[in-house]
Amino acid sequence: MSEPTTAAGVGPAHPGLALCAHGLEVRYGDLVALEDVELEIPYGVSVAVLGPNGSGKSTLFGAAVGLLKPARGSIGIGERGVSWLPQRLELEPTFPLTVRDVVTMGRWGPGRWLRRLSAGDRERIEEAMETLAIADLADRPLNALSGGQRQRALLAQAIAQDAGLILLDEPLTGVDRPTAEVISGTVARWREQGRTVMVATHDLESAMRDYDLVIALNGHVVAFGPPAEACTAEVLRETFSGHVAILDGGEIVDTSHQHPGAS
Repeated sequence: MSEPTTAAGVGPAHPGLALCAHGLEVRYGDLVALEDVELEIPYGVSVAVLGPNGSGKSTLFGAAVGLLKPARGSIGIGERGVSWLPQRLELEPTFPLTVRDVVTMGRWGPGRWLRRLSAGDRERIEEAMETLAIADLADRPLNALSGGQRQRALLAQAIAQDAGLILLDEPLTGVDRPTAEVISGTVARWREQGRTVMVATHDLESAMRDYDLVIALNGHVVAFGPPAEACTAEVLRETFSGHVAILDGGEIVDTSHQHPGAS
């Protein structure tokens, strides 16, 4: 594969990488949301994309799946595909989309829209719903579910899709403890299967404890590496624009949630 160029665009990653970005800049009009992003992320790791609201976490994911076009540079995903769970999924209340419909979408994709589902597809769909304990909700409308149930349905879609890269945007926001535990277990299982899971979060404790790698993000990559290197006090102060507090005993606490905004 040829080396990345400075031309803006979305394309495949280098062999062996789940995601790569080179000189990536993403804008919303005149507003620069991300600039000069350099990342090379292999398969088989869990990655916390750490930053406050408005730091560019959702923007990075949007660029990765092709919803946002780079103004400069490039971003690419690996040949094993990508699955994305957005932070919010708003549907027209009267839209007749059931849980099974949502999970079934995981078996669709480029070149597969018009073909009939195979027996293997249907088995994968049922297994995904069983794994997330929502098989009994299969015929329920998505908009009739609780927040936790909806998150489980969307995670089941990601399981059914069987992608090598999974992007989860604040997946634990507004869910109950049982669902949070299911999500955490699913992330760990994906990693064990050799997939890469990137989770957008502003949870410092989780980022430092639960992930192989951390991307500290605040409009640009402040740091990228193992938690011990990417979650130092100096890095976190820059990442959270000063909205961190160091308590007695050295514990670092994020206070940026007191300043809500767009992510």
